Amino acid sequence: MKKVSISQVDALFANGSYPIELLLVYQDGFSTKRMRRALRKLAPVFWPVFGEYDDGVLSFERYREEDFFDEESVGRALDPADTEGPGRDVIARFGQKEMKKLFFLKATRFTNGLVLVPKMNHVAGDGYSYFLFLSALAALTRAAFFPFSAPFIKALFRPDHRRTGLKEFCLRAEGPGPAVPGDRLTIETVEIPKREIQALVREAAVDNNLRVSSNDVLSAMVVKKLAGIRGGTSGTGFRLTIPIDVRGRIKDYGRRFFGNAIMLHGLELGQEGWADLSVKEMAARVRRSMPRVSREGYIGYLTGLERMIDEERWGEFRPYDPDKGCLVTNLSKLPAERLDFGTGGPRAIVPLTVEKNSAAVLARGENYLLRYTY
Repeated sequence: MKKVSISQVDALFANGSYPIELLLVYQDGFSTKRMRRALRKLAPVFWPVFGEYDDGVLSFERYREEDFFDEESVGRALDPADTEGPGRDVIARFGQKEMKKLFFLKATRFTNGLVLVPKMNHVAGDGYSYFLFLSALAALTRAAFFPFSAPFIKALFRPDHRRTGLKEFCLRAEGPGPAVPGDRLTIETVEIPKREIQALVREAAVDNNLRVSSNDVLSAMVVKKLAGIRGGTSGTGFRLTIPIDVRGRIKDYGRRFFGNAIMLHGLELGQEGWADLSVKEMAARVRRSMPRVSREGYIGYLTGLERMIDEERWGEFRPYDPDKGCLVTNLSKLPAERLDFGTGGPRAIVPLTVEKNSAAVLARGENYLLRYTY
């Protein structure tokens, strides 16, 4: 049996909250037989994905296909409305309810294509880990006709499982209670040309003498939208939370680190008139708040999480407070083209994980997609 202790950031998701679940639409179907074979071969390599979580430890004993994969054929064509209609309908149609383990992949075959829904418990890893695993699965599926390439592919994508290598940690507390199902939520998708965002980036940089990113502008748009829906005024506080991937900034992690290598950065907008700020002004404020990620600073962040656990401040020990702010997750730069199982990349990607007062940023051609949940 393989085992590893979870990290301080993993512990934020130990109650099963915020699973990572995307709907991938493929215009041309492919043989799932090769994909199922690839799943079996990758299980010993990406073993936390195929494991279980209990009492601060991830463990893996064996792979049984029925625990991780299912397929069905519906005998009809996939209509665009099936995946592009109202968000709640899409989730009800394709979203998975429960998993026995930390990962499950559902394939639904239509007469004109294939839909894959890979779902991973967030305690197993973050969005980068999710895409690293799926990229390896796609590469090994494509190479199934060439057995000699399997060892090369597994070596190329081999993950690093040293979750607590930067700072030792052992979760001794019971942790937060199970995630509670959210209220009935509204899901809204807005499509914005990338050229419009880039124009705002340039204008914000000139107006504020500051280098501003597209994510700063998109986050500012989310704040203006969700805080406004909440009925906020200039005298009402609001907190923006943005996950920051630290792999490229802390050598102890690196690009093969598998787990939750993120820092959840929060910006308190307080009672300082955020409602009166323009998107450009808000974007500049977001940029000025962004921390300089360093090894020492991240150790301090992990120490802060440990302190919350020791003091059992479970009300604070969560990624964000949906009643007092919002969460923005940017998925627009994730390598969708690597999710090619042999017939091309996905025609569409739809997030199925929804949380109150959150937004996912995706890319489709020359546009950004902002998918709001409130």
